[in-house]
Amino acid sequence: MRRALPLVAALAITLVAGCTVGPRYTGPPASAVVHEPEANAPFVSAQGPAFSTDPAPGDWWRLYADPRLDQLISEAFAANTDLRIAEANLEKAAALVGEARARRQPSIEVNVSPSAQQLSTQSYLLSGVLPPFGLIDTGVSISYEVDLFGQLHRGVQAARADEEAARAARDLVKINVAAATARAYAEACGAGEELVQARRAVALQQETRQLTERLVRAGRGTALDLTRVNAQVSQFEADVPALLAVQRNALYRLAVLTGRPPADYPRDLESCATAPRLVKAIPIGDGAAMIRRRPDIREAERLLASSTYRIGVAVGDLYPTVTFGVTAGSTGLFKDVFRPETDRTGVSPSLVWQANRNGARARIAGAQADDRAALARFDGVVLSALRETESDLTDYSHDLDRHAALVAVDTQAQTALDQATALYARGRVGSLSVLDAQRTAASAARAVATSDAQLSADQVALFLALGGGWESSATSAAR
Repeated sequence: MRRALPLVAALAITLVAGCTVGPRYTGPPASAVVHEPEANAPFVSAQGPAFSTDPAPGDWWRLYADPRLDQLISEAFAANTDLRIAEANLEKAAALVGEARARRQPSIEVNVSPSAQQLSTQSYLLSGVLPPFGLIDTGVSISYEVDLFGQLHRGVQAARADEEAARAARDLVKINVAAATARAYAEACGAGEELVQARRAVALQQETRQLTERLVRAGRGTALDLTRVNAQVSQFEADVPALLAVQRNALYRLAVLTGRPPADYPRDLESCATAPRLVKAIPIGDGAAMIRRRPDIREAERLLASSTYRIGVAVGDLYPTVTFGVTAGSTGLFKDVFRPETDRTGVSPSLVWQANRNGARARIAGAQADDRAALARFDGVVLSALRETESDLTDYSHDLDRHAALVAVDTQAQTALDQATALYARGRVGSLSVLDAQRTAASAARAVATSDAQLSADQVALFLALGGGWESSATSAAR
């Protein structure tokens, strides 16, 4: 027996080295969308001076050179509840890798079972009383499953791919947290900018009301003129509460994103009146760079790898399972424990092979179907990422054009207002002309402020589509 064990071990090592069931995963298949030339080319919507082909930075929010925004995102990374959940999921995935690896290690069981007994003499048809005695059963059992066909190895590979997918999912949460924080900050400051314009419009209307009151007293105006002015003052005053609500709700979101109760919102931002916006070309890289950087693509690719490895796990059920067991121990009276007469040893190799393997074949078919679904999901994620980036580039380009047109309208409306006010003060035009000019100028200024906020939101959405914001903690890149 002792001479046979080395031969068996050598045979097992040879088989393990030469046979691993199931397909080998080396990356997405050639048919995957990720290999299409168009998927790796420059973006078709990135035309014009607003974009640069330089690589997009990881910590894109630092391009704004806004220390307050940097601080908020750092706080969100440290305390955001969604990130804490993602970290816990990653720890769980790592534990499952450890569990899969443990299956490839010997299983050791230690047993100690002492007992005290008093036997019945009458059960043995004897008289008198037998003395009590103690028994003990102690030993060590070692069991090892030989991974002859690589089924356990495939299980470890699948678990490791799942862990890498969980890491990518954590990174995806991180870039969403960064984008949500920047978006809430931009919305709060954008609402503050619109509030400035709304309050300026109210103050202008109040000045017009004072002028109208003077003209009425001088007999150069009518009560109808004053009524119209009062109505327009009230109309512009009605815009202020809605903007205050938008600002406050954005501040509440910032508080929650940074792990604080809504009541503990950043009060210093109530005075912020300029939405963060880049005025230089945005570095975006190309499709290939975006595919490498986006964590959702990396997550889908790792899940594809896991599904491929699990085909091998299912195929392993078609083959025999070989297990070697060794036991050693001592069983007997307390006083004789570990003496030669109580020692026991044993070797128990076993081979188990299912005669009816229809269930195994069904599991293989299911695993292959899961693999096809994972490939389709991977292709879908890549296509969605490309579509999302192209759409965000298009939206930003058109909103830039719209913003330029609104600035021109604002300039013209302000000039018209100055002219109408001067003519009204000299009695050359009626109040309706001034009111109409004021309404147009206020709407134009408000539209520019709204457009400023929209451009900030567009930029955040574009950076989110490009997939930046997780690199500081990532340890692997997309495959």
